[in-house]
Amino acid sequence: MQFRQQALAKLQSPEELDLPVRLARPQGWLVLSVTVVAMAAASVWAVSGSVTSTVSAPAVLSHGEGSYILQSPVAGQVTAVLAKQGERLPADAPVLKVRTAEGESEVRTVAAGRVSALAATVGQIISTGANVAAVEKVARAGDPLYATVYVPAESAATIPANARVDLTVQTVPSQEYGVLRGRVKSVDRSPQSAQQIAAFLGDSGLGDQFTKDGRPVAVTVRLDRSSGTESGYRWSSADGPPYPLTSMTMATGSIRLADQRPVDWLLP
Repeated sequence: MQFRQQALAKLQSPEELDLPVRLARPQGWLVLSVTVVAMAAASVWAVSGSVTSTVSAPAVLSHGEGSYILQSPVAGQVTAVLAKQGERLPADAPVLKVRTAEGESEVRTVAAGRVSALAATVGQIISTGANVAAVEKVARAGDPLYATVYVPAESAATIPANARVDLTVQTVPSQEYGVLRGRVKSVDRSPQSAQQIAAFLGDSGLGDQFTKDGRPVAVTVRLDRSSGTESGYRWSSADGPPYPLTSMTMATGSIRLADQRPVDWLLP
């Protein structure tokens, strides 16, 4: 009965048509305007803007042709070490003398280069195929350095040609001298095994290290040259380190990938 009385009272009351209707408060209009402007700006940025991303991976500074591991073709006892670490030798130069059952034999270089490591000592007994030295393939002292960055295989396809690369060199304090500048020279699209990496760098330990999370792709980086620095290469700082760079130096490479429009993330 109470509900019926309320309905009758409502019918008897006049319509309040002469009162103004407030659609929204001024604060509400302000919030709505800001929201519309922000959505419009986001839409324009999604279509015309770009997002930069990078991929970071371990790298090694070396000369362009890499290194090779010199193996002994004979078994026996080392009687003399004829080469010195750091020495530059021509092809077919003697490195070791080995006494075998048939007489004395020499282990010679396969190609010209610099002896970056010696693994044999006088008096040591070595077997056929033993690793006795690592030789870097560099013919002249002034040959430029390159960086080889070992990138995860799934990221290789997104690396554009001539992409910018920043290299943090382990032997150079980046807080003081910054990073080394370079550009992508080539991308090897085939993932490399530990054996392939070891053969190129002349270091089996690096082959195992770079493949512990899967087989990477080798990206060759051409370092930017500069006549105004002691190292001969361009750095993010004005002068770079006050000393030259050496090959087989470890680094971390940060490669700039192709810019993407945000709207591309939403498209199938």
